[in-house]
Amino acid sequence: MKSLLTTTRVAALALGLAVSSPLISHAQKNYKPTKENLAAREKFRDRGFGIFLHWGLYSIFGQGEWYMTNANLNRDEYSKVAGAFYPAQFDAAKWVAAIKASGAGYLTITSRHHEGFSMWDTKQSDYNIIKSTPFKRDILAEFAELRDECRKQGLGFHIYYSLLDWHRDDYYPIGRTGQGTGRTKHGQWKTYDAFMNAQLAELVRDYNAEAIWFDGEWDQDENPGFDWHYDKMYAGIHALNPACLIGNNHHGEVHEGEDFQMFERDVPGANTAGLSGQAISKLPIETCQTMNGMWGYKIIDQTYKSDTTLIRLLVQTAGRNANLLLNIGPEATGALPATAIDRLEKIGKWMKTYGKTVKDGVREGIIPPQEWGVSTQKGKTVYLHILDWKSRMLSLPLTEKVKSVVAYDTRRPIPFQQTKLGLTLSFDKAPSEANAIDYIVEVTLH
Repeated sequence: MKSLLTTTRVAALALGLAVSSPLISHAQKNYKPTKENLAAREKFRDRGFGIFLHWGLYSIFGQGEWYMTNANLNRDEYSKVAGAFYPAQFDAAKWVAAIKASGAGYLTITSRHHEGFSMWDTKQSDYNIIKSTPFKRDILAEFAELRDECRKQGLGFHIYYSLLDWHRDDYYPIGRTGQGTGRTKHGQWKTYDAFMNAQLAELVRDYNAEAIWFDGEWDQDENPGFDWHYDKMYAGIHALNPACLIGNNHHGEVHEGEDFQMFERDVPGANTAGLSGQAISKLPIETCQTMNGMWGYKIIDQTYKSDTTLIRLLVQTAGRNANLLLNIGPEATGALPATAIDRLEKIGKWMKTYGKTVKDGVREGIIPPQEWGVSTQKGKTVYLHILDWKSRMLSLPLTEKVKSVVAYDTRRPIPFQQTKLGLTLSFDKAPSEANAIDYIVEVTLH
């Protein structure tokens, strides 16, 4: 694949990847996003909905992406599984088509999860899909080669990258996970640091990642003062491609140098899963959630959320000015689970009719989230998404002058009264009776 690296950027990257001093640094210092980066952030917001793909050697076991550490599997024995990894049914074009048909605006795929196996032809380790498996096809390259067609259709290409590694000795000190995988604990962090940054350079430079989705900082929580050298790492990525967005799933306040904030398993402002208590920043926001219970494929986990639940989750995130990143765990065969495909199709059917109310320039509405649902907005048009309400009267804290109110589906006018205190709508029947998933009211402001 043709390199986009210039001499100037090589020099900048060399500075960015240098091993830093022991001083604690948690961000790219004095970061000022470029015009290209700011434009990429807005494009990210506009896309509104993405599909997450957790895929690696762990799919062979069918026990989820944490199986290696949960079962304390020896890393040398675990790595032998690579010799049986042959996902004959994998077809990047079919995956992209299914994702696009769902109405999603981008995909995020795991390049290397905590197990340490790389799903691309990395030059930094032989423990990868080309050199260690009989499949010998570069998964990321096949997606990247579709990037021109993806972009024509408005589909973005983001890459997940694990900061921690249950396989390598030089991921040291060992964190709170992967302690039973048989590592010697005599590695050198500086070699792991160089390895990571060299891999990241490949992903940004050669695979044209539009965003890097980091995960695993929390593994070093028990080692106070641990320094990931983000200042160098983030600067290196932005030197290669200023428009490449950086996000980090550290469950805390955003670090300087990051371009979007993420919340795990919860909409922003909620913390039912215990992973998202952080304050909401002014950066673009994304919340990631599973279709069933696990991120990676788990054979016994068939408890998929209904299409109604998933669509409502998409609406709830949009009403909080956030993107939804909805996960699928592909099977070891290379196929997307049939139930996941079914959910994508049903979401896509809904999006064909209602997608304009949650993406393509739509932001959170002027009315904050309420017990009955949320609002979204584009310009002077406000969309009320009524998700949980059975009354035929709806009072809204909306004082901006209203021009018209109609049912989104039928374009039928809805009677309303407006005072200095707000807006009151009257319905001939409860919205839950008219549309069980999401009854949408379109309010046009003067």
